[in-house]
Amino acid sequence: MTEITLEIKVIANASRNELKGNRLYTTAPAVDNKANEAMIEMLAEEYNVKKNKIKIMRGLHSNLKVVKIL
Repeated sequence: MTEITLEIKVIANASRNELKGNRLYTTAPAVDNKANEAMIEMLAEEYNVKKNKIKIMRGLHSNLKVVKIL
């Protein structure tokens, strides 16, 4: 099994939920970790993996994130 490392820019409070290139738009607000949870759900669906296989390596409190998919 291979690991994938992604650099993603998360745009919270967007009008839609969409993954477009290295930008992830989510309607979730950037408070109480809701945008991170929405990002993990969207990536899990996109890459067909369980949510616990996605780890935020860098940028937990930033809109620029490095994410590892196991």
